[in-house]
Amino acid sequence: MPASVMVPPADPAADGRRARGARARRGILAVAVDLGSREGLEALTIGRLAERSGVSKSGLFAHFGSKQDLQLATIEAARAIFVREVVASGAPAPEGLPRLRATLAAWMDYLERDVFPGGCFFQAASLEFDGRPGPVRERVLAVMDEWLRYLGALARQVRLPRDLAPEQLAFELNAIGLAANWQRQLLRDERALDRARTAFERTLGGVR
Repeated sequence: MPASVMVPPADPAADGRRARGARARRGILAVAVDLGSREGLEALTIGRLAERSGVSKSGLFAHFGSKQDLQLATIEAARAIFVREVVASGAPAPEGLPRLRATLAAWMDYLERDVFPGGCFFQAASLEFDGRPGPVRERVLAVMDEWLRYLGALARQVRLPRDLAPEQLAFELNAIGLAANWQRQLLRDERALDRARTAFERTLGGVR
């Protein structure tokens, strides 16, 4: 019998353990994202997470071998939430201006619903790690760059005025959203998101 077909039978118990482990990890990361959003990634430690999650430190070390591993896993969990709430919500709209508008609307809705209780997770992480070299900064940078490139890709699907490049439109739209989050979180301005929606409409006024 060829070695390539000598596959051991599946172990139902092992599969069950993996499923339980995956569920436990998702639950832990949900708490970690909440903490990271409110208190910052640097404050996110194994000990602090143990206090909030009810999981022992040894149990957490089984999932995350270090503080840095925990921070990186939390960033990935936050990215998945952002993609689900904003990118995937806008994607079903027809290509072009409708999809760009739908994505921006989903972004403001996600902020309004406080999906991350501390506001925009990645804006906070960007400010926290912009001057700190290392893997955590590099991953935050990569996610933010990914978002800007996605906005640029949406901008390339619409007809822009001659003096407006897709990258410039992406910059302006991103700046409006981040400013709205800052004003809402720091100044407690409940009109900030409405101001952002108005600014989006003005910015897109010459776009077809």
